[in-house]
Amino acid sequence: MLNYILKRLLATIPVVLVVAVFVFSMLRLSSADPAAIIAGDNANAQQIAEIRGKLGLDQPIVTQFAVWTGRALSGNFGESFFFKKQVSELIVDRLEPTLSLALCTIVISVLIAVPLGVLAAYRSGTWLDRIVMGFSTLGFSVPVFVIGYVLMLVFAIELSWVPVQGYQRLGEGFWGWLQRILLPSAALSVIYCALIARITRSSVQEVLGEDYIRTARAKGLRNRVVLLRHALSNAAVPIVTVIGLGIALLIGGVVVTESVFSIPGLGRLTVDAVLARDYPTVQALVLLFSLVSVLINLLVDLSYTLFDPRIRY
Repeated sequence: MLNYILKRLLATIPVVLVVAVFVFSMLRLSSADPAAIIAGDNANAQQIAEIRGKLGLDQPIVTQFAVWTGRALSGNFGESFFFKKQVSELIVDRLEPTLSLALCTIVISVLIAVPLGVLAAYRSGTWLDRIVMGFSTLGFSVPVFVIGYVLMLVFAIELSWVPVQGYQRLGEGFWGWLQRILLPSAALSVIYCALIARITRSSVQEVLGEDYIRTARAKGLRNRVVLLRHALSNAAVPIVTVIGLGIALLIGGVVVTESVFSIPGLGRLTVDAVLARDYPTVQALVLLFSLVSVLINLLVDLSYTLFDPRIRY
């Protein structure tokens, strides 16, 4: 297994390199000039040219990429054009809100979706199954920002149970943190609940038709034991796969959700950096998101050995 892990980690190098080249090239080929944005509307051509020289944007693209790559390998992603801070500091400052939102979303989604999917498979063809499948269809159809605004209207404005927007760090108090993270996590978890519930239902339903399930029932085992110990454990591989894919897809959902609820996380930072044409910040964030996606896929692959002893690396 160690050789497999090393090979997968080495395989991330060309993936990250391709992503870096693509993002770097697309940003440089865009029509907007960050120097002009920084200089303002009243700046003349000479002032813009001076800013471009200070930022190193007057150099050839190949030279800019070589300089940036050399710094990135040492952990230095440069200084933000817009925020006037080191990019690494910006990412560290914005990391906690995004991690809180992502982890809470995954926990809510798994705790709700897996039991719903198992029950829908067990009650296949009944009203419960139709409700779960209808919820899955609705969760895929409605955009995250629409769900966010609806939840905000009902629970924050009408009922006043939670704050409308904003974020409080966990170190400043658990209850305040929970109040501000619960609503955006619930909004973001709807689509992942729908995804996980649908896959769980289909996987468990397929397993319930196997011979060893009929044998377990013939032994007189209770339905709960049959569902949890025999059916769910043998259907775990596709469920874990879709959970891992859901974590990777959280990147796009986090960007929208943080913008709707004014959460100062990495998603909001990405939006601000793109609008400001802040090249160093955008490049570092895209690389970070790409690396996280690759590592999550690796962890998912390694987890297969825990659920299926036939899988070996």
